[in-house]
Amino acid sequence: MKIAQIAPLAESCPPRLYGGTERIVSYLTEELVARGHDVTLFASGDSITAARLAPCTTTALRLDPRVRDPIPYHVVMLDEVRRRADEFDVLHFHTDLLHFPLMRDIADRTVTTLHGRLDLPDLQPFYRAFPDMPLVSISRDQRRPMPPVNWAGTVHHGLPRDMLPFTAKPKGDYLAFLGRISPEKRPDRAIEIAAAAGLPLRIAAKVDEADRAYWDNVIEPMLRAHDNVEFVGEINESEKAVFLGNAKALLFPIDWPEPFGLVMIEAMSCGTPVIAFNCGSVPEVIEDGRSGFIVDDLRGAVEAVKRLDDLDRAQVRETFERRFTVERMAQDYLAIYRGLPGVRPQRAQLRLADIDFEVQAVA
Repeated sequence: MKIAQIAPLAESCPPRLYGGTERIVSYLTEELVARGHDVTLFASGDSITAARLAPCTTTALRLDPRVRDPIPYHVVMLDEVRRRADEFDVLHFHTDLLHFPLMRDIADRTVTTLHGRLDLPDLQPFYRAFPDMPLVSISRDQRRPMPPVNWAGTVHHGLPRDMLPFTAKPKGDYLAFLGRISPEKRPDRAIEIAAAAGLPLRIAAKVDEADRAYWDNVIEPMLRAHDNVEFVGEINESEKAVFLGNAKALLFPIDWPEPFGLVMIEAMSCGTPVIAFNCGSVPEVIEDGRSGFIVDDLRGAVEAVKRLDDLDRAQVRETFERRFTVERMAQDYLAIYRGLPGVRPQRAQLRLADIDFEVQAVA
């Protein structure tokens, strides 16, 4: 099958540091190539892939200090995708909603994975205007705020099986927080949990400019006030394996309708249990009492820390292997591709042959 994967341009595929959507696009792309599919990845030019790379910017936009507005770059990319659409049997978009007007006439051979939150009121009239576009959710909970739309399926994220290896005996005696410093991710809760549990907390996270005030006014003062907390900053993939693998548990104290929460399955891959607040996708990802604990408040989280020795890290890893590998994710997406009404394998070759014939006839 000839497949186009269209990634956001904020980060490379895979990202050098933080970046959830581009990371998933990369994992999926590489697995599809490994399965013998002809894949073209539309992404930033510093991406690394076994697929054909269609570079749409020189570098990831977040790393280019000259970039002020990402939308023009994405519009140029989508125009290129539209010009080349006849080359592909299926076009898989990970760019939220910008492409909908451009691709509406070929919607039956496109699919769009929605990676973000869908409870914002401005999204309701938009999705009502495009009920024909096939959509994929990354959790069932993510769908709850949406009007009636054309859901093609739900596909939970997956990771390469050996990317973050299992750690049977962690060397650290600390709790971990990994992600973004933002109000909805609640690193303040993580600090309070660790303090109440009497354990060190290591925070590996990035601080976006949009969250700078939250960092300055809330989190940095808490770091100064708690000697048990270490701020590590952003970490890369190799550092992540050590950081998560040696932790007693990952704290995931969110306060928003998390669409998926990639860090939860990253921890599970290492065998590290997750203590997560009962929001968004959490009950779909964590098997309470097996791969972690689902809690409702700070007191419940502190009690869960005391029960960590009840969990078997090998069972945590087994849960990851059973439910959250890239092989399973790719298989789910291939089933969706084949179910799209406009997708017929090899149709792209026939379409291009027809175009060549018409060009020769005119000549």
